[in-house]
Formats: sequence, structure tokens, C-alpha cells
Amino acid sequence: MIIWLASYPKSGNTLVRSLLSSYIFSKDGSFNFELLKNIKQFPDNSLFKKIGVDINNEEEMYKNYINSQKIFHNEKSIRFLKTHSAFVNKDGFKFTDAKHTLGVIYIVRDPRNIVSSFSHHFQKNIKQSLENLLTPQYLGKESVSHCTTWMGSWKYHYNSWKTFQKYNRYLIVKYEDLVLSTEKTFINILKFIARLNNVKFTINSKKLTKTLETTSFNKMQKLEKEENFVEAKINSKTGEKIKFFNLGIKNDWKKFLDLETKKKLEKELEKEMKELNYLD
Repeated sequence: MIIWLASYPKSGNTLVRSLLSSYIFSKDGSFNFELLKNIKQFPDNSLFKKIGVDINNEEEMYKNYINSQKIFHNEKSIRFLKTHSAFVNKDGFKFTDAKHTLGVIYIVRDPRNIVSSFSHHFQKNIKQSLENLLTPQYLGKESVSHCTTWMGSWKYHYNSWKTFQKYNRYLIVKYEDLVLSTEKTFINILKFIARLNNVKFTINSKKLTKTLETTSFNKMQKLEKEENFVEAKINSKTGEKIKFFNLGIKNDWKKFLDLETKKKLEKELEKEMKELNYLD
């Protein structure tokens, strides 16, 4: 069954996947980027092709979200999947269901920092990045290689996945806790997975130490910059190579957000930000 690693973009999904893939899929806990291949992204064009769905037909893809997840359906094993999709019923068809989903690890980040991170990553100004955050968005709409993903707005995305709370299959992980209290936060993630899998929680201390060491923030920042430098992003419109950095390590919104942007964002997202203790 599937455990979703769900997040709005630029919220720390890469760090969670790195921790999990190092601890679960390596022999000694040492991280390398190849391990991330064990946690694939959904939706993904290759999955729809496997079940004979036309990837150029967006409606057919939505209809076959759950059908494509049957590839991973095994009640005796767990499959981790990353997604930036909102948990949505699109034209009457659900993103997933209880039969295929064991649980959800939802990674969230202070939206003020997402705005500044968006601005850097997507080469947009702050006001454009704010509007993207506050209005419904697709991811990969203009990409020839990535599957179109419905995200909605940040507010919609965050609230949509909370539906799994009522089934006790939901764990929220704050990006800031991953940075400041990595070991404690990661152990909580492992405990959640053990509970979902109905097994006794145990920890391999030696492997955990190695995982934390090789996925430390400074280490990950260095590795990802090196990786992204080699595999430069291609602008689909111009064909130009663009160097890009994904982790967005620093919480630097105070340096980049003007007062007007800050006030507008906090007003629009006041309820959710207070719920997450991002606002008093």
C-alpha cells in the first residue's frame, strides 16, 4: 500500500525523501541521489503508459489515477510515493482512496518562505510568486516530460490532505522542525510508519546516525548544488540551460518580502498560519 509524501512545492519533500531513502533503502544509512529513485513521483507519465492511458488526454489521466496506483497495491508491503498534487476529486474521480493508501506524511513550510523560494527558483518577482501561492495552480502544464499535476492554491492544498486525520492516517511534518530538530522529527516519522504498518517500533541507532550525518543540511545543500549544476534545467520555451537549486535551505523571507506582500499573505492565510504556529 502507499504512504504518500505530500507537499506543496518548495516545502521540504526532498529532505524527507532523502532521510527515508537513506535509512530504509541503503545498507548502512549513507545517502546518495540514486536512492531517491526508490521514492517515485506521482502522477507520472510512465505509470499511465503502462496501463494504456493516453498521456495527452488530461481527462483520461484523471479518471485513471487510482487504476495506475494498482501497480503498487500489495497489502503486505509499503510503497512511498512523492506528490505535489492536492488531494482532490477531479471531475468526480478521486486522487486516491483508502484501499490503496495506508497513510499520508504531509510536509508543510511557512508560506512566506515558499514565496521567496518560488521567486528564486522560478525566476519570478515576489508579487508573481505570491499570486501563484494564493491562486489555483497546475504543475508541469507546459512540460513535455512531467505529468500535469493539480495543486490548487497553497491554502487548498494544505487543507485538502487533512481529510486523512479522521482516519488516523495523517502525520504533519513542519519543514522548520526538520531543520532545527532533524533527529526527533525523523524518529517521529519512523514511528508513524511503524504504527501504520502495525509493527513494533525499533531503531537501528548506527544506521540512524549515518543517515543524519549524510543528510545534514550543509551536506545536502552542497550535494544538491553539485547535482543541479551538472544537470542544468532546460527552459522548455527557449531551450536555454538554467542552473537551479531545490532545497531552499535558509528561512529568509524577512530579507525578501516587502511589507505589503507580507500583510497580504498573512491576511489571506491567517487561519492556517495560526493553526501551524507561524503566526501568533
